[in-house]
Amino acid sequence: MQRKAYVPGVAALIAALLAGCTGGGALGGEPDDSKPGDTSGTTAAAEPGKYRTLPEPCGQVDRGTLDSMLPGIEEIPGEEQQERAYEGAPTVTYDTDRRVGCRWKVESSDATHHLLVDFERVVSYDNSVSDDTRATEVYSSKAQKADLAAPSGTPSAGDADEGGAEGSAPEPSDGAETGKGDGKDKDKDKDKGDAGGSASSDSSASGSSGSPENAVTAPGLEPRILDDLGDEAFLDDGLTTSGSATRHRTVTVVFRTSNVIVTVEYDEQPGRRTEIPDSKEMQDKAQELAGKLADGFSE
Repeated sequence: MQRKAYVPGVAALIAALLAGCTGGGALGGEPDDSKPGDTSGTTAAAEPGKYRTLPEPCGQVDRGTLDSMLPGIEEIPGEEQQERAYEGAPTVTYDTDRRVGCRWKVESSDATHHLLVDFERVVSYDNSVSDDTRATEVYSSKAQKADLAAPSGTPSAGDADEGGAEGSAPEPSDGAETGKGDGKDKDKDKDKGDAGGSASSDSSASGSSGSPENAVTAPGLEPRILDDLGDEAFLDDGLTTSGSATRHRTVTVVFRTSNVIVTVEYDEQPGRRTEIPDSKEMQDKAQELAGKLADGFSE
């Protein structure tokens, strides 16, 4: 039988065609294994946040601070009950890598005090947005709800004539986990009436140790930006007078350090209707605690 002739040119052509079929599909012969819409090959991922974990919140407040902020805790009867009060109660969260908190509550004959410390670690799931940038957005949302006075005592466009502290009531932020929903429904118009010395709504207030003038936050103590705490911070101060047996003040300090947002919420409800919690004292204590927590992140 006669063998078929071997044609080198045909073999070379076939080899060239096969190479073209199995080569890279992108221009320039480079392999293209990216998914549609995937820009990871051309866009660098944003920087991750500085903090990857959160501290144990109930252990962040020392006993001296608790003694100061929760009067009556030292007089709690029974060593076991007192120890439980100092320990605090962890807040319920669904992801302790992202959010943790602790609450304290002490009742005495003079007043009931609540303290909340909350840590939130913000994570951006967008590769083009850093954790710090996302944390800044979350912080800004909280600050906007607080109806803050402008920095350096300059009234903002939406502030009232009284100095910017008496605007519309802020909406609760993260009420379920931060406790903002408990005492933030401020009746500020009624506060103004109390500040004017009107005795028609509460005739007994004139003879109380807590002066009605303290119902409205004094100038310099209004909700405001704080410039010496973390990367950015603000303080909110609200007095609730309606719908409760006593006047009820809540001071909140919120600050951001990198991708962690810290909230300190301090609340006092006097035992007598005629008393009004002292705004400056509560603010000083809340800011002092916030400063200690901020120092812990810088160590």
